[in-house]
Amino acid sequence: MQKMKMIKRGAASVAIALLLLPMADTAHATIVKHYGVDWSKFQGNNGKWGYARDDFSISQIGGYYNGYFIDQSTYGTQVSNTIALNRRAHTYIYAQFSGRNQADQMLDYYLPKVQTPKGSIVMLDVESGNPDTDSVLYALKRVKDAGYTAVLYGYRSFLTSHLDLASIAKQYPLALAEYKDYKVTAEPDYNYFPSFDNVQLFQFTSTYVAGGLDGDVDFTGITENGYKGGNAQAPTTSTPATTTGKQLHQDTHNYTVKSGDTLSAIASRYGMTVNALVTLNGIKNANLIYPGQVLRVADSGQGSTVSQKATTTTTTSTYTIRYGDTLSGIASRYGTSISALASLNGISNPNWIYPGQLLKLSGGSSARTYTVRSGDTLSGIASRLGTSWTALKAKNGLANANLIYPGQTLYY
Repeated sequence: MQKMKMIKRGAASVAIALLLLPMADTAHATIVKHYGVDWSKFQGNNGKWGYARDDFSISQIGGYYNGYFIDQSTYGTQVSNTIALNRRAHTYIYAQFSGRNQADQMLDYYLPKVQTPKGSIVMLDVESGNPDTDSVLYALKRVKDAGYTAVLYGYRSFLTSHLDLASIAKQYPLALAEYKDYKVTAEPDYNYFPSFDNVQLFQFTSTYVAGGLDGDVDFTGITENGYKGGNAQAPTTSTPATTTGKQLHQDTHNYTVKSGDTLSAIASRYGMTVNALVTLNGIKNANLIYPGQVLRVADSGQGSTVSQKATTTTTTSTYTIRYGDTLSGIASRYGTSISALASLNGISNPNWIYPGQLLKLSGGSSARTYTVRSGDTLSGIASRLGTSWTALKAKNGLANANLIYPGQTLYY
């Protein structure tokens, strides 16, 4: 971690010059400057951005208040939507605690819930209560030992009146807050900088834009931690939220729901999580989809590669049923019929299958497939393949013969 000593108030021009010039006492070439925001539940499920230049967010996972927990329900979606926008997501805990026992209670609860990648910032927001130096250092070490970048946030006046902040700053980076006023402020005023050792993040306003928003500046590149080369689409480790974010970032196309489809089966087919599919399409109830409904799905899954010709593939001889599967969906996926699967597997009731059940498919026989191209029609494809559009429609379980899309795999 780089260490920098910010200059005292009253010399703004010197401060700005220092921020833009190489650091004389380190091997690093220049000081990196990133702008970003921090959020609680008041910024909603998707968060709120100030300017196009913003490239990181720090979302509140929850608060600890001397033994009481208050989770933030917006945390996971804020993280995933930050990643989806090709920006870097980090985490903070509102931390009102004293003593190692309370530090353990707080971190035992919140550390397993962190959804930003290992190496990312997990910041302790210490701005109330009666903290003590020993327990704060203990808590920061626990965050670091868990594999995250441990940062202490607060107001200089509060922290110095309760803690040996100089001792803490020798071991961990600081994020300090100081506001000149409550007017809309897009750029830091370094006359109002809370100068101290090892300040790597500066929250310079709570009115970054009209209506209120915390605005932050990163002086050292600390907000690149946890992301390979600072690339928001390449977190060093995956979490459900970062996975969802990367999936939301992918190119997508339309998929029309067919009879028998389930959201989990569609998600699996296109290499997505159900959460990503739900978020992408604004679905309020994952159990309520209907034939003919048009969903956006990722281009990376099955049937997504546009081909110039029909191909022949060999089907798998068996299939293990997963949660959310239906017999009609499996039949469609493998180019067969419900009745053929039911007969082959001795199934008397096609509506009664269960996760983990092993199905025989078509015994390893070849199934011919065609990948739809831009401009194709079902009748044109049928003519090219020597079949009829009605046969294609039935074979693929299409609810509407006019609704096919580039990248879709058809069986014939």
